[in-house]
Amino acid sequence: MNIIFDIAIIGGGIMGCGTALRVAEGGMSAIILEQGDIGQGASGVNAGTLSMQIKRVKLMPYAIKGHEMWEEMGDAVGFKKTGGYTLAFNDREAELLHERMTQKKQAGANIKFVSSEKVATAEPHLSKKIVAASYCPDDGYANSSLTGQYYRRKIDEKGIGLIEKFPVTYIRSTSEGWEIRSGDRSVVAHRILLAAGGWTKKIAEMMDVELPIRARVNTVSVTERAPKLMSGVIGHATGLLTMKQKENGTVLIGGGWQGKGLPEQGRGNVSIESLMPNLQLAQFALPELSNTRIVRSWTGFEANVPDFYPLAGKLPNKDNAYILGCVRGGYTIGPYISKLMGDYILGREPEMPLFDPARKIEEGRLI
Repeated sequence: MNIIFDIAIIGGGIMGCGTALRVAEGGMSAIILEQGDIGQGASGVNAGTLSMQIKRVKLMPYAIKGHEMWEEMGDAVGFKKTGGYTLAFNDREAELLHERMTQKKQAGANIKFVSSEKVATAEPHLSKKIVAASYCPDDGYANSSLTGQYYRRKIDEKGIGLIEKFPVTYIRSTSEGWEIRSGDRSVVAHRILLAAGGWTKKIAEMMDVELPIRARVNTVSVTERAPKLMSGVIGHATGLLTMKQKENGTVLIGGGWQGKGLPEQGRGNVSIESLMPNLQLAQFALPELSNTRIVRSWTGFEANVPDFYPLAGKLPNKDNAYILGCVRGGYTIGPYISKLMGDYILGREPEMPLFDPARKIEEGRLI
């Protein structure tokens, strides 16, 4: 006789694994169904930036809590608190920087404005054309390639079920809850959680649920090993650049520049038309990058809805069905919002409000 789990979680990234750990602590039997390998989707291919300065204002309390959890994970995920500077190179960018960082500071982020002279002292290799800058001592990064290893160990320790190489092909409601199939393999659970990132939209359609999810194809690049060029996380007022230098000397360059492709096609492709402006901005901010070669560029899918806030809660008009994800920059808040989601599924009152998937979603607004 097949085992019937309390909950089946589709997606083995940070949010799916974090929720599984939380509900297991509460006594539920959980199984994670992952189409590839655990932590190898968006959770494993992003730049790993943990910066308060690039988070949306209304998500700041979640980002602060998430950052604390990353710090607790520590060396196991390659966590480093380096501090970080966000730069402006002209008056328009300076005005944008001041407006955005003032709002984030008011939302609780430990951000202050600093002079270009102070930046030059702390980061002498940066451009001398900086006209304004902000600084957050809490900024840092984790090693996203260690994410899957970390959560795999935790899941094994808790005895949580995990099936990898399980691309979902069919879902149906049954008298026992939900049946999820991958080819001729089947899993049955009383509850279901969709936490599949860029693949969530197609999976929800199997349940006759239409969600306004779209997938961004973010590009990340890494250089060869270089001499010490920076000590902190470096960003740009527009949000179109993040840089950090790892302990081995390689520089990771991101900023949300878009590649090509769709989740159902597999991995996305790097677009040279998008990659070049990203690298040019990085070199403008850090001129000595011109002496360093790019070793590799890659993409990762990031799901979001038009208002860029999470879908976190009960799926509309579906019994015992939930969704978690679809937030731009979800790496930082992932451990914390999955904890909240686990509490919600367990019937507890979450410490902070979730984000109702049934809300009216409009461009750029949280309704």
